Amino acid sequence: MNLHADVCIVGGGPAGSLLGHLLAKNGVSTVIIERSAGVNRQFRGEHINAETEAILKEHQLFKKIEELGLLKMKKVEYFAGKKIVNSISPGDHEDHVGIHVPQAHLLSAIIQESEANKNFQLLFNTTVKELIQDENGFYSGVKAIQNGEEIHISSKVTIGADGRYSTVRKLANIPTIEMTHGYDVLWAKIPAPAGWQPTTRMVLVNGHQLALFTQTGGFIQIGWNIPEGSFPTLRKGSLQPYLEPLIDSFPELKAGVSENLRSWNDFVCLKVQSSRSETWVKDGLILIGDAAHTMTPTGAIGINCGMKDAHVLAPILTKAIIENDISAVQLKTFEMSRKNEIKTQQLMQLKQETSFAEKFA
Repeated sequence: MNLHADVCIVGGGPAGSLLGHLLAKNGVSTVIIERSAGVNRQFRGEHINAETEAILKEHQLFKKIEELGLLKMKKVEYFAGKKIVNSISPGDHEDHVGIHVPQAHLLSAIIQESEANKNFQLLFNTTVKELIQDENGFYSGVKAIQNGEEIHISSKVTIGADGRYSTVRKLANIPTIEMTHGYDVLWAKIPAPAGWQPTTRMVLVNGHQLALFTQTGGFIQIGWNIPEGSFPTLRKGSLQPYLEPLIDSFPELKAGVSENLRSWNDFVCLKVQSSRSETWVKDGLILIGDAAHTMTPTGAIGINCGMKDAHVLAPILTKAIIENDISAVQLKTFEMSRKNEIKTQQLMQLKQETSFAEKFA
């Protein structure tokens, strides 16, 4: 099967889907390929900030997402044991301090708002295998596998929106600088008890961070910071050193913890690192989101950075295609408009990680 489009986006996550939606609205024919079978896959980064909320409202997407379901956080609280030592509440004329948005709802809203547009096409169960280049070295599409069948997608521009382990980045031979942070994160999810308020709770435990994020659907996502690379060793020991401080601080979680966190198999370990690609663009090719710059879980800004990439890139790329100039020199406008902000945010994450204990003073 052969397809043709102005833009081929590899990766149908929040950044890739939003970019596809915005390009299609601008009259740019776009094909998104996504390796998973649908939107109901497992995610952890699901909190959006005020800037992303504003972007979604600007593009008339927020109301649709709200109809599918989201949860507004009423405050952020810092605990030392059972005692609240610091609290962040909404500012004037605001009713929340961040929003939990299930990515399935976010993606469903974007797809539903896009599928009637003849310029928008989304292919699930499709995995990129090779990047195509023309005689001048410009990237001009991809070869992919969909349900066992090879397909060719010809495009003027190829977008790598395929995450921290980006295949597009690897195939384009774009080096990336990786930075470790000295810790990994254990994630788990339990049902929220009756009366649990929609807040984000941070706890200092033996010098390490424990975070609780309230989610839609009546759940709490819990993250334990652990020393980098320590999980294989931890798995050989008892869960109790990690469960007891949680229950001590929040006794109301005892039943949910006991019923749902019975073995290490109930946890997922996220290797924490940040990264920046050496360049985000080549002739006819662009990286966005985690493919260009991986963020750590600190501040829950990863999804927000990726969606802002899409928001900033859409008009730049539309102009480049209209003017028929998709050279790296032209596309570099996008990279330069975002790179300094990303670097600043990564430095802020590092500062927040090293000064975390100060919030409990």
